[in-house]
Amino acid sequence: MRKLIVGLSLFIIFGALAQEVSEKRIITIDSSGGTQRGNLRFGPIIYEHPDVDGIVSTVSNLTIFSQMAELQAPEGMLIAQAKGERTASFKDGVRVTRGRLEAKGPELGYSEKTGLGLLTGRADIVIEPNKEDEDPVFITTDEVEFDVDTDQSISRGNVDLENGNQSAIADELLFEEDRNLGRLRSEQEQVTITRRDDEGELLFITADEIRVLTDNKRLFARGNVTVVDGGITSTGHTVFFDDEASRAEIIGDPARSIDEEEGFELTGDRLEQRTDIDAVSIIDASVPSDFDVETFRLRDEQDPLL
Repeated sequence: MRKLIVGLSLFIIFGALAQEVSEKRIITIDSSGGTQRGNLRFGPIIYEHPDVDGIVSTVSNLTIFSQMAELQAPEGMLIAQAKGERTASFKDGVRVTRGRLEAKGPELGYSEKTGLGLLTGRADIVIEPNKEDEDPVFITTDEVEFDVDTDQSISRGNVDLENGNQSAIADELLFEEDRNLGRLRSEQEQVTITRRDDEGELLFITADEIRVLTDNKRLFARGNVTVVDGGITSTGHTVFFDDEASRAEIIGDPARSIDEEEGFELTGDRLEQRTDIDAVSIIDASVPSDFDVETFRLRDEQDPLL
């Protein structure tokens, strides 16, 4: 009997949590000053407004501005009773805001069941910095998916990222907006980030995966990493880079650095490359790293990063 009571209690608790989560995904559409048409009982209901941002829709942490919206329920279900199962679509230009993020694109589709909104048709995204003296993040992409249960967005297809003196091109960018942490990946080729210093000199970092903390200008790259700074090329399986300190830490088995202009090669388990003075040295194994890989871990990520 006790086991039965405990089981029922857990069922009730988890059921309540599931209900709470689903309630967060319910969308509210305000078309004040506009018009409504369609089947008000079963849907779809079409909202239209004379102003570009006249329709204001909210769901959890996301606000959607549009001129036209359509709310639809599964076939045969009353639209008022289908909460949690409905879909909403927005057309003719859409603007999305969440915290410091603003995104614009032609169309957006949202599902209450999944809590995901997909902005398509080449989207432009701006994420304002936490502090006034920091640089905003500019992203353009074929589409971007917003998760209303978290602060994550995933940009997919021809992703261009610009942040201060750094730029990158990738197939996919997962971005945690609260932490300003981005993960860049491409399917068929490596990812390259380009950084430009005050004198216009370029630094290229190429890897299977690159993660950036855009607020403090730090980078973590892993998988067949190459760092090219003028005539110096360094390779390893992992690279940390601090833009403000102009310092890269290269880890490998071994890590290798070649200076073509000076004609020398340096190898070691850990190398330090100073991009401001064009110098490379071996790091003593007993010296602790200035970089904490855990600062680059994504939320709920369990796999080892090194």
